[in-house]
Amino acid sequence: MGKILLHCCCGPCAMYPLDLLVSKDYDLDCFWYNPNIQPQFEFDRRHENLQKACDHFGIKLISVGTECMQDYWLSKEYLEQYGSRCEMCYDIRMDSVAKFASENGYDSFCTTLLVSPYQQHDKIAEISDMKASKYGVDFDYMDFRPGFRQGQDMAREIGLYRQKYCGCIFSLEESKFRDKIYKSFEDGSLASTRTE
Repeated sequence: MGKILLHCCCGPCAMYPLDLLVSKDYDLDCFWYNPNIQPQFEFDRRHENLQKACDHFGIKLISVGTECMQDYWLSKEYLEQYGSRCEMCYDIRMDSVAKFASENGYDSFCTTLLVSPYQQHDKIAEISDMKASKYGVDFDYMDFRPGFRQGQDMAREIGLYRQKYCGCIFSLEESKFRDKIYKSFEDGSLASTRTE
């Protein structure tokens, strides 16, 4: 089966994939690289809750990158290279996990992004396949979507924070829970970054 590196976007999305992979005796580590998550307060909150999920299963979490890239997102410079912000977001994260897996002795990688029915599943798989070829490591495709609700229930049971937007500043602005989310930022770090 080999050793797999599982990119994780957040604690709640990790719950079902981790439960499944642990039950099947996979040899795995989790990987955090999510510079798309904004603002910094939210980035830190999601990272902390992913650590709680990993601790729950006794899985090692490898964290790369400690800051969000909000300025880059707001500048929209990425549109010169990518067709959309989502494509860019998938690309930079899958590039990072595939490169790390290749350089650190993992046989394959996967991502918890594949658990969400709200993500562009086919695009994630397509980009992951390209990164696997680029770095000479396998992409272990798994469709975790059937367990999405189960994973959310598991996250609730252990008290994980469950976010109400995808991650970037634009998805925050588009969320129907936007006002409630802003109120949750205890340090007021978004006071000058609203896009309206």
